Amino acid sequence: MNNPRTWLVTGCSTGFGRYIAEHLLKQGERVVVTARKIEQVEDLARLGEALVLPLDVTDPQQARDVVAASERVFGAVDVLVNNAGIGYFAAVEETDPRAARRLLEVNLFGTAGMIHAVLPGMRQRRRGTIVNLTSIGGLAGFPAVGYYCASKFAVEGLSDALRAEVEPLGIRVMTVEPSAFRTEWAGSADEVREPIDDYDATAGAARRAYHASIGQQEGDPARAAAAIYAAVNAEQPPQRLLLGNRAFEVAMAKLSAMQVEFRAWEATARGADFPDPDR
Repeated sequence: MNNPRTWLVTGCSTGFGRYIAEHLLKQGERVVVTARKIEQVEDLARLGEALVLPLDVTDPQQARDVVAASERVFGAVDVLVNNAGIGYFAAVEETDPRAARRLLEVNLFGTAGMIHAVLPGMRQRRRGTIVNLTSIGGLAGFPAVGYYCASKFAVEGLSDALRAEVEPLGIRVMTVEPSAFRTEWAGSADEVREPIDDYDATAGAARRAYHASIGQQEGDPARAAAAIYAAVNAEQPPQRLLLGNRAFEVAMAKLSAMQVEFRAWEATARGADFPDPDR
């Protein structure tokens, strides 16, 4: 590759992170490959120009250290891919508050910490791209993953605000919303230990469906990695990138339903302002 860029990818030990890092290295890009346990990703270093570093995204100092090392070795972080995240299966009422806080700590504050770490360098260079992997669960809520969806909705909101702040500085922000892909996510997610019978037909059924889907999900993570790479390199990259048929269908259905409801209640919405004396 004539002008390789430096990509910092979080959560590379499994799933999307591993597929993304592998795809980037095969494209000739420089990749900062990170994981909490680096022995799980050291094999990726053989694929190309890689810097393998330990990283727990919930540790702000470690996040800053990884960015500093990346800039020292490669000169800059051109693209940050915030992929690290965890799941949890439970109805909202069933969710252990400690599990809920852990979800937010990793999925929201871990993502935010990496953003804070790369922004000084990106602002100085007046260029860069931040890619935040959320989920179709960041645009629509689903039973059994309420707090997971909340964490992803939060990243979507953070990304919208961040985009408005940094695009004038030459920095792009993209969110990626996958549906179910054939990764280890569903199998590695923790879940409620004492479910409530009243939620068996909703959250319970969804929880069982998630487990039954392992290894059968429609999404191909290798194709997703290639799609993310192509989107970042597009002449006009999208602000939001849906991945998977289910993600597209859910997003469009929600958009349509919201438009119908908003129009039905338009008069009430507009009527909540002080009267305009000029009308």
